[in-house]
Formats: sequence, structure tokens, C-alpha cells
Amino acid sequence: MKDKTLALAGVFQAAELVRQAAAHGTWSGYAATASLNSLFKLEAESADEIFGDRERMRLGIETLLAVLNGDNHYAATLRYTVSMLQVQKKFSRARGMQEAIGASLLEIGRIDGDLEQHEREDRQAHEIAQLYARTISELSPRIIVQGKPQFLQIERVTDWIRTLLLAGIRSATLWMQLGGNRFELMFGRRRIMQDAETFLTG
Repeated sequence: MKDKTLALAGVFQAAELVRQAAAHGTWSGYAATASLNSLFKLEAESADEIFGDRERMRLGIETLLAVLNGDNHYAATLRYTVSMLQVQKKFSRARGMQEAIGASLLEIGRIDGDLEQHEREDRQAHEIAQLYARTISELSPRIIVQGKPQFLQIERVTDWIRTLLLAGIRSATLWMQLGGNRFELMFGRRRIMQDAETFLTG
């Protein structure tokens, strides 16, 4: 499994988790933990190190394959993915914002390790959501998340949506750094799908 395809799966995983949260008020906690933790691996040397156990990326790989196969069920997920890739291009030119976010993530990653996992992760998500609101939200075009109002009015849900959007942008940054681009998504689909299928069957 090539690092570049795994990084792209990270974008799709975050996007699918955002869709789940906005539409249902719940999401795959196992996959969300991988996306959250990827934000704290700023000096990692490989995609494996960033995302941890590859099983945690299964949702992203399966979503990536479904989208490339034309599954209309993932239309909203694809829309969020494209939006994150667009925002990442703006973010890549905002050096000061990158440094500020990196410094803040280092602090958020140190939040009390004695807390229960879900409590620590919710607290981290809350801090990241505030960070997102004062940084990424200032970039245009803004990512518009559509879902059911009863879920989008819950603070924990919106905290995690913003956290997952930042995780997706982080994965998009890694994908770009590894040479990924939108032309590859359009014309290199076969190789990406082969890599993804190898991940699922290997």
C-alpha cells in the first residue's frame, strides 16, 4: 500500500465521518480516533506512522474505492473531499497559519493522558474545533457541511465535524506533499484502486 494512496484515503475517511456526523449525529469512533490522532503526528516519517494501525483506515479505503467506482451513495462525501482539497491549496500558502496550527496541535496533543479515552478525545476535539474556527474558517471558499439541524446544533457533533475537517486537510496536505494532484484522481484511478484493493485483501 503506497503512502500516497493511504494519505488520500485519510481525506476520504475524514469526509465520510463528517457526512455520518452531520446526517446521523453519530460516527465510527474507531476511524475517528485514527483521524484525530493523525493531527498530532506532525513529524512522522511515513503514512503508517501518521495513521497507525492500517485497520483504522479501512473506512477511508472502502469509501475511496466506492467513490472511484461511481457509488452515488457517497455524493456528499465526495463533495466534502473536493472542498477539503480546495481549502488545502489555500492553506498551503498561509505559512503563518500553518505554524500557528502546528503549535496549537502540539499543546492539544498533551491534554491530560489520565482521562478516559472518550473524554480526552472529546476535549481535544473541542479545542481543535475552536482552533479551526479561528484559522481555517477564515479561508475561502469555506467548507459548507449539510446535515440534519437537530444534530448540527449539538456542540459535540460540531466539535467533531470541525476536527475531522482539519484532519482531512492534514491528509490532503500529506497527499500533495507526496505528489498527489487532482489530475491523478481523474486519470490515475486504476492505480489508486489497485493500491486500495491490495490494502483490503493483503
